[in-house]
Amino acid sequence: MNAFPTPDSVLPHRAPFLFVDRITELVVGQSAVGHWKLRGDEWFFSGHFPGRPTLPGVLMCEAIAQVGAYIVLSDEKFVGKLPLFGGLDAARFRRQVGPGDELILTVNMTRMSSRAGKGSGQALLNGEIACECELMFVLVDA
Repeated sequence: MNAFPTPDSVLPHRAPFLFVDRITELVVGQSAVGHWKLRGDEWFFSGHFPGRPTLPGVLMCEAIAQVGAYIVLSDEKFVGKLPLFGGLDAARFRRQVGPGDELILTVNMTRMSSRAGKGSGQALLNGEIACECELMFVLVDA
């Protein structure tokens, strides 16, 4: 049984743009591990690419960012706030991800203030890096 609140009870994202299925580790304000199981019927696979469905790299970055948002919004200091992308640096895509794959999403916050923050994350596929990036975000009123 998962001891952490479901992503849809913490994050403002909803289908079809909620990519995190569950959180299995959390240190509030610091780090988390999330999971995203790709079923194959996701909206982007039909056009990216016909005959070779591939998860767009930018959506891996978004999934990493959603785990980062989960970290932030799990902290009582940020109730009523909404973390928005402020930037994305050093994004690298190293493995193709497709239907049936499960990504393990790890995020560590490197800086937090009352108005903004930074973090770094990875999407792992079978223990190997599929994507890694650095995230910057700003906090606004929800």
